[in-house]
Amino acid sequence: MTPAGRLYFRVHEDSIRGPQVVAFLRHLLRHVRRRPIMVFWDSGPHHRSKVVRAFLEGHPRLEVHRFPGYSPELNPDEWVWSHLKKHELASYAPHDVKELRHGLHLGVMRIRDRPQLIRTFVRAAHLYDGATERALGPNSGHIIGGRR
Repeated sequence: MTPAGRLYFRVHEDSIRGPQVVAFLRHLLRHVRRRPIMVFWDSGPHHRSKVVRAFLEGHPRLEVHRFPGYSPELNPDEWVWSHLKKHELASYAPHDVKELRHGLHLGVMRIRDRPQLIRTFVRAAHLYDGATERALGPNSGHIIGGRR
């Protein structure tokens, strides 16, 4: 997600591994053009894999920062998931994985339609403040949180 209120999102049915992380990073590079991308994520094994490290070495626009251990409160993605579970998907009981994927997609689209809500997730995580945004400028880069 970005301080401006954009949300980039992918869902995987299986465990996330290095190749899925690289696919998402490629997706970001395609959609966020010509600007640096600050990626914040935990120290999960999929983020530290050889394939991810090799990919990052070849893409200097991606600047990775790691959250301290056991600090989900710093990750704005945790706020997205919390909102999805408590609001967008509350009382939702899908019959199968396909229906769950569709409901999740609709919930994410509703959040995407509310950039002010996304900005509150970034502010709540205390990753990015208005002073930082003014100092860097509106087009300096994006902050993307990462969740396992």
